[in-house]
Amino acid sequence: MKRKLILCLSFLAGFLTLAVTKPAAAAEQTYKIGTDITFAPFEFQNEQNEYVGIDIDLLKAIAKDQNFKIELKPLGFDSSIQGVQSNQLDAMIAGMSITDERKKSFDFSDPYYDSGIQMAVAKGNSKIKNYDDLKGKTVGAKVGTESATFLEENKDKYDFDVKLYDAADALYGSLNNNTVQAIFDDEPVLGYAVTQGQPLQLVGEKEKGNSYGFAVKKGKNAELLAKFNAGLKDLKANGEYDKIVANYVAKSDDETATGTMKKIEPKKSEYVIASDTAFAPFEFQNTDNKYEGIDVDLLNKAAEMQGFKLKWNHIGFAGAVQAVQGNQADAMIAGMTITDERKQSFDFSDPYFESGIQLAIKKDNDEIKTYADLKGKKVGAKIGTESADFLQKNKAKYGYTIKQYDTADGLYDSVRGGQIDAIMDDYPVIGYAISQGQELATPIKRESGGSYGFAVKKGQAPELLEMFNEALTEMKRTGEYDKILDKYIADGNEQKKSSVDESTIGGLLKNNWKVLLEGLWKTISLALISFVLALVIGVIFGLFSVAPIRGLRIFASIYVDIIRGIPMMVLAFFIFFGLSDAIGFTIPDYTAGVITLTLNASAYIAEIVRGGINAVPVGQMEASRSLGLGYTHTMRKIILPQAIKIMIPSFVNQFVISLKDTTIISVIGVVELLQTGKIIVARNMQSTYVYLIIGVMYLIVITALTRLAKVLEKKVK
Repeated sequence: MKRKLILCLSFLAGFLTLAVTKPAAAAEQTYKIGTDITFAPFEFQNEQNEYVGIDIDLLKAIAKDQNFKIELKPLGFDSSIQGVQSNQLDAMIAGMSITDERKKSFDFSDPYYDSGIQMAVAKGNSKIKNYDDLKGKTVGAKVGTESATFLEENKDKYDFDVKLYDAADALYGSLNNNTVQAIFDDEPVLGYAVTQGQPLQLVGEKEKGNSYGFAVKKGKNAELLAKFNAGLKDLKANGEYDKIVANYVAKSDDETATGTMKKIEPKKSEYVIASDTAFAPFEFQNTDNKYEGIDVDLLNKAAEMQGFKLKWNHIGFAGAVQAVQGNQADAMIAGMTITDERKQSFDFSDPYFESGIQLAIKKDNDEIKTYADLKGKKVGAKIGTESADFLQKNKAKYGYTIKQYDTADGLYDSVRGGQIDAIMDDYPVIGYAISQGQELATPIKRESGGSYGFAVKKGQAPELLEMFNEALTEMKRTGEYDKILDKYIADGNEQKKSSVDESTIGGLLKNNWKVLLEGLWKTISLALISFVLALVIGVIFGLFSVAPIRGLRIFASIYVDIIRGIPMMVLAFFIFFGLSDAIGFTIPDYTAGVITLTLNASAYIAEIVRGGINAVPVGQMEASRSLGLGYTHTMRKIILPQAIKIMIPSFVNQFVISLKDTTIISVIGVVELLQTGKIIVARNMQSTYVYLIIGVMYLIVITALTRLAKVLEKKVK
């Protein structure tokens, strides 16, 4: 009896345990949910690299309300569809429109968001309040969207022009710079842009669009859909749904539309910024030899507004790219066009300048007023630019010939001197040239071009981009952005003049003699230091090359072949960027220049030494050895004194070559004499006089060295 009672109690306890634990097991059920990688404001990564957004927050809140767990799989929209269809995912949520076609493959929840398109204008624009106010205006939208279709259907009714863009950044940038006066986009996307500080205001009511739904495979996971619908109903009833949506989407009268800048916390005490040396009006040296320009002023202002410190490194465009990729700089700003190819290596800020290309002619040229007037003419552009591509694409159509140039000064000098009839260049560069006194005219409206962006290495310094974006938005809202642009870009009606007239040789010398002498001294010091070091190394390897020990001769031969076989520009890049990255700290540009020049010159000096020693008659060595003198003593007392007399003219010649080779070192940012001249030309466009002055300076120094060599040669003899 007692045993039966125990068995009954055990059975009852097991039943109660099962009854209690079974619901708990159900509560622990986890569903794999696919979502998009980035579709703000529905799903995207925040500063902590966590996925957030309307879809994500709603799903988490519903899972909590309905007592189930989710395993989020941000695979992208298309991959999520495949994952659900192949049973690798239980469901997907990715701003997915509910359509009859999709219902053939998916079962959808109740709609959780009713989308639609809406109009937005620049903040503060009180002239556009409805569609009737769009008459005579230009309205923008993204290609292939509901917005684009709506505008095409209504453009005749409301008498506006339509301009389409491939990307959202170009669309919003065009509204900011007044290329378009209004834009249309998905209402939640516009609302999110407002919450992120875009200076927009939403106008009117949204046009009804598709509804978004949570989706499972047709005939599968019905219980999950039921849970989602029940949780969605609960969230709407208790107000949680509205809070989640309001966290990401602003309305036209929302307090987040005020444009107040969000302060971001810097993660470094100082950020190193690489930039170009001479790309006026974006970066160039002023008459006080300090860097300024659109890029410089914008970033300095952003740093001031956000409270972070900058250290500028003006090393040229190619050098800046290498510096960021080699972790020697945190970011770069150098009129850098945002392209899909560059996005593979860089993360970009919001566009800060919408560029474009434009045709320019001499001011007194009345023959060219349209592209058709270019027939039989010569048109110039810089190699590898948008302008060159445009001219190449249209030359058959308009019947002109193209002449391409490596540098801007050669391009502008050619149109001024009549070698070509017209030029094509970035419109802000032409505008700056006009402001500096270049007698140019722009008879044809500019062609739209790419957008410029502030860039960091892919996956690094996101806070720096965010600080720049916040400050840029605020500058556009307050008008500070327009002030900076107006300071540097002229339309040809007004011309800003330097406080000192640089249109004459006297004016150039008066205003730039100090910086020219600094450039000359850097050129001479580079040549002197590197040549002394090269002399030591070259003599050693030269002696190795004639040594009786075969291993030393082979070693010297390999060294000379390797160094002479590498172009000096490549060697400079390797030492400054590659070697710096390999050893973990940055080699200063001047030091890298000295190392490059030393290695290059030492290989040629080694050959000079070898040739000088071999020029001494072989009988000298044989006679000395027959008298019982050792090899070292013979070389020091008999061979080398004679060889040195032979080598001196070649040594002086090599020093002159090293002096000239310093111009190549400018590619890594060393501002020697020629680079100094380029910086001056970028500011004042007076290339003829500037390069004449530099040529005379080189001539004086090299002539003096040649005279000195002849004196030394006579004394030695």
